[in-house]
Amino acid sequence: MSKYSIEAFINETKENPQQRDYFELETKHLLEINLNNQTVWTKRGSMVSYVGNINFERQGMLSGGLGNLLKKAISGEGSKLMKAEGTGKLYVADSGKKVRILYLNNEAVCVNGNDVLAHEQSVKSDITMLKSIAGMMAGGLFQVKLSGTGHIAITTHGDPLTLLVTPETPVFTDPNATVAWSGNLSPELKTNVSLKSLIGRGSGEEFQMKFSGNGWVLIQPYEEVYFTEK
Repeated sequence: MSKYSIEAFINETKENPQQRDYFELETKHLLEINLNNQTVWTKRGSMVSYVGNINFERQGMLSGGLGNLLKKAISGEGSKLMKAEGTGKLYVADSGKKVRILYLNNEAVCVNGNDVLAHEQSVKSDITMLKSIAGMMAGGLFQVKLSGTGHIAITTHGDPLTLLVTPETPVFTDPNATVAWSGNLSPELKTNVSLKSLIGRGSGEEFQMKFSGNGWVLIQPYEEVYFTEK
């Protein structure tokens, strides 16, 4: 058999039938979710294929309680999640970004809203706000806090880097290159430029997120600028 035959191509690229975990990395860029009469939340528009009997429902503005309604309306996060439930294999991806699976064991992480790909229903999702004019202008105002026990999947452009935060060594990051951080940290948003420079979208040279305390922060080698959906 030629190494360039269709049969060889299929054998090289076909799914691995031995993978049966709830969340599986089918490739570095493709997440497989094995549903068995279960419910999972995925980023809207991330479904690329599924096999079986799976139904999809867009997240409503009231999902998660009345407390999140205003924040969802302002941030647009309320329109970015899709509920998938049923039995079968669901494949999700996001613009060729790399996918990483994390398992929370009664823990919490904060993730840039655009980098949340999927999470189990058992994981609580809550929009958090960094109250700062600098943060608003830099696009770093809204994040998603994921807490509880269960699988989550996040995405990064390229290979991410985790930086450890200690009381002696605070970490400063570009908001647009910051993907996630440990749930116990409360970052500050700061700027050293004058208010007249705040017109338009700032860069990491003008705006920084400061992480202090004990924890970690995940960055990516890419400044991801995205806009709130209207």
